[in-house]
Amino acid sequence: MATDPLLRQGPDSTDLVLRAGPTGRVWNAVISAGPALLAPLALGALTLVVALGMVLAGARASTVFVVVGVIAGLEYLIGWAAVASSRAQDIQRVEFEPAGVPASLRLVRGARPDAWLPVETLREVRLTHKVVEPYQGDYKPAVSTLALELVLRGARERLALPFGGDPQRLADALKALLGPAGVVVVLRTERSTRERPQPNSGWTSGGSASVGSAGG
Repeated sequence: MATDPLLRQGPDSTDLVLRAGPTGRVWNAVISAGPALLAPLALGALTLVVALGMVLAGARASTVFVVVGVIAGLEYLIGWAAVASSRAQDIQRVEFEPAGVPASLRLVRGARPDAWLPVETLREVRLTHKVVEPYQGDYKPAVSTLALELVLRGARERLALPFGGDPQRLADALKALLGPAGVVVVLRTERSTRERPQPNSGWTSGGSASVGSAGG
C-alpha cells in the first residue's frame, strides 16, 4: 500500500519515516557527543573571564590550565546532557500496525518508543506545504518546506519532514493507509514570494548629495 518514499511497509507495520537511522538510549548518547562540543565554545567567554581573573590574582599557569580544563569539561558534559535530552524527545518515525489496515500506532522517539495507542487516538494528520517563490529577476530557486502535525487525543505533535518529493502523493498515501480507520488527512499549500532586498537608502542619499555638490 505504501506509495511514498517516506512510507515504508514491512511485514508487520507501515512506518512513516521522519528521520532515518537507529534509535535507542545508547545511540542517542553517541550522536549527541559531537554537537555537545559547541557548549564549551559558546561559553568560552565565561571560561576566559575566570582564567583572566586567576592570572590577575597571581595564580600559577599550571593551576589556571587545570581549572580551565575542568570548567571546559563540565561545560561539555552539561551540553552533552542537554543535547541528548532534546534529541531523546525527537520523533524518528510513526509506526502503524498491522501493515494493511492499522489498528494501533506508536511514536518512536530518539531514545525509546512510546507505548502503542489505538489508531482512533489519531484524530487528524495535517500537512502544510509552504513554497517561497522567487521575485521577478531573482536567480535563486523556489524553496519548499513540508510540516507535519499529528492531532492526537489530548496532544499535538509538530515537526518538519525531509522534503524532496510530491506532497500530494504523500497525502494520498496517508489517506489510503489511514482513511479506513477514520483518520482525516489534510494537505494545505501556502505560496508566497520572496521579498526583494531593499537598497541601502543611507548610501543612496549620501551618493546623491555628493554628486550634487560636485555639480555645483
